[in-house]
Amino acid sequence: MLYREAGQFKATYAEDMAIFPIRQDRIALAVLLGIAFIGVPLLASFRIWPFSTDYLLWAILLPFLILALAAIGTNILVGYCGQISLGSGAFMAIGAYSAYKLATGIHIPLAWLGFAIAIPPLPVLASILLGGFMAAGAGILFGIPSLRIKGLYLAVATLAAQFFFDWAFLRLPWFTNYAPSGSVNAPELDFFGMVVRTPVERYLLCLTFATVMAVLAKNLVRGNLGRQWMAIRDMDIAAELIGIRPLYAKLTAFAVSSFVIGVAGALWAFVYLGSWEPLAFSIDRSLELLFMVIIGGLGSIMGSFIGAAFILIVPIMLNVIPTKLGLPLSTQAITHLQFIIFGSLICYLLIKEPHGFARLISIGKEKLRLWPFPY
Repeated sequence: MLYREAGQFKATYAEDMAIFPIRQDRIALAVLLGIAFIGVPLLASFRIWPFSTDYLLWAILLPFLILALAAIGTNILVGYCGQISLGSGAFMAIGAYSAYKLATGIHIPLAWLGFAIAIPPLPVLASILLGGFMAAGAGILFGIPSLRIKGLYLAVATLAAQFFFDWAFLRLPWFTNYAPSGSVNAPELDFFGMVVRTPVERYLLCLTFATVMAVLAKNLVRGNLGRQWMAIRDMDIAAELIGIRPLYAKLTAFAVSSFVIGVAGALWAFVYLGSWEPLAFSIDRSLELLFMVIIGGLGSIMGSFIGAAFILIVPIMLNVIPTKLGLPLSTQAITHLQFIIFGSLICYLLIKEPHGFARLISIGKEKLRLWPFPY
């Protein structure tokens, strides 16, 4: 009885086209954001359960927010534009290493010309955003084959990007400032004189990025550009016949997607890891992001958050629940169970509900709006 639209009249076009046209949805979102921005930091600051330790922030909330942001970028390309990508981990690595080089200063010696290109260290915020733009440039470059190929062939082309950048960041010492170990350390997180150090501050930083990017992505896919992406996804030949330019639509999808993924990669390296090496952005990361999108919901911003939460929570539950029941599992057994659960769930969703958990939630909301009447 609480989820009803009776008395909620739309008197303007803006009200009719709102992202959340139902008042209950707006109230639920406001409560959720209030808990995320105010409740969680207060509980963590006063060490109140379940934030009596920093485990929940470090092990769950931080990776959840960053991976959800990366999943949004992957969803823009795969879910909204229909271009299969297996190179999301590479674009995360580009964002991370580009931000690192920009934050520590760039020096390119050109001995044959008698001078060198030197760029002084940039602020951390500018480095993170420019890292996203560098990833967008790489995404456009590797998105060019999408004009001629699609499906599994395009997936192989993006997989080539994954392997190429894995090799480049591992074998070219310039990207790591010639560090002997091959690993690099993130610079101090100084934002306009405010240094981010504690887990709560890092959580708020990631939450701000995720919220802003999610709102921008939601408005983008509802606009002209987003409709072009969806037309290309549904039937590219028909979209071209009605005046949509495949070149523009596909390359903008690659650019926007890679930018969001690049920013997520920079946050993953700077805020969560602190010190990393190229293995942090391997092919496993690309597959993990693709699983998040499929499980959460293709073509859904909310589905990106649901998929990220599911991928992160399942391993923890597999470790906690058997232990509570007196049946502790080995690490190998937990790993195998993860593969079984994820694989089975992906197969089931692709057959029964290709739009994932987000679609199931939407169906549930529709049932609530009509209950108890079946029509």
